[in-house]
Amino acid sequence: MISTQNQSVQPAAAQPVATPAEARKLAEALIEVMDGLLKLIERETELVRAGQIAEAMRLEGDKTGRTKQYITAITLVRASQPYMAKATPELLATLHRHHEVFRAMLQVNLTVLATAHAVSEGIVRGVNAEVQKRNSPQTYTAYGRPTAPSPRQLTPIAVSRSL
Repeated sequence: MISTQNQSVQPAAAQPVATPAEARKLAEALIEVMDGLLKLIERETELVRAGQIAEAMRLEGDKTGRTKQYITAITLVRASQPYMAKATPELLATLHRHHEVFRAMLQVNLTVLATAHAVSEGIVRGVNAEVQKRNSPQTYTAYGRPTAPSPRQLTPIAVSRSL
């Protein structure tokens, strides 16, 4: 069963579609789920780009629910693909085109999230380097170069993941 915001579409539960009407209903449900998921992902991307990570994290529950709906729908489409290829090839082609756009938007979101992760990791590493520099004695080698702290002198930093 694929449940969307205000309506419930029920292609035969885990059964491939057997009629053109069922195929159209399944395709409409998949497109609606993908559109809803894309809206959430676009919002998440905007929030992460704006540095509003806490707000973006609040979308996680909705995103998880939509993702489950998407997996259910895409599983039914895969099971129904042989029938749809024969009975409704234009509908299947439309689904493929829509899915390609969906994948491209997901890639943009993943790129933004990876960039945010790399930036935050760089900040944490920079803070750690500063803490270690301040905690280690400032001495020089016989050649006049600053010494690196020994592993015993390094102190870990704690990072709170709650925002």
